Amino acid sequence: MTCPNTVPYRGNVSRERRERLLDQKSLILWFTGLSGSGKSSIAHAAEERLHSMGRLTYVFDGDNVRHGLCSDLSFSPEGRAENLRRIAEMVKLFLDAGIICMSAFISPIRADRQRVRKIINCDCFYEVYVKCPLEICEERDVKGLYKLARQGRIKNYTGISAPYEEPEQPDLILKTADCSLDQCVDQVVDFILRNNKI
Repeated sequence: MTCPNTVPYRGNVSRERRERLLDQKSLILWFTGLSGSGKSSIAHAAEERLHSMGRLTYVFDGDNVRHGLCSDLSFSPEGRAENLRRIAEMVKLFLDAGIICMSAFISPIRADRQRVRKIINCDCFYEVYVKCPLEICEERDVKGLYKLARQGRIKNYTGISAPYEEPEQPDLILKTADCSLDQCVDQVVDFILRNNKI
């Protein structure tokens, strides 16, 4: 999508210069998985760990984004796709700022995730599949949304009345039914250190 009569402006302070200032390389970990799988919990805990290591980070959380930037969107397939497009554009700006980014979104459709990857268009995009059986996600459902979906009171709910398409070749798989939060965070931070050389 382009905007007529506008030309992107590039200042003299480049992403590389920002990264040198911060002593880190920017990257994006895109956490995908069912609601209740642990995406947000892991991303925020990993951010806390990285912050304690002196790294500048930011977590794009699905609920937080829906309260502000994307509050005008529905949960229809079209609304979800537009939600992710906006996030992808925002992540691009944060990557240019030299920040280690983590996005926690169900993002259930492969084509939408591929579109996000294409928009962000960098070699520092990593897809993280937070894998958890549906029945365990339902047990963890503190908001009661799965129950409402099973009652038909919420439409287009991923895993119940809308599909979730598993990643075919994720860069990292976190099996949250088998691993504790700390163990998952260890895997995430180790992955970043191995791939980011920070």
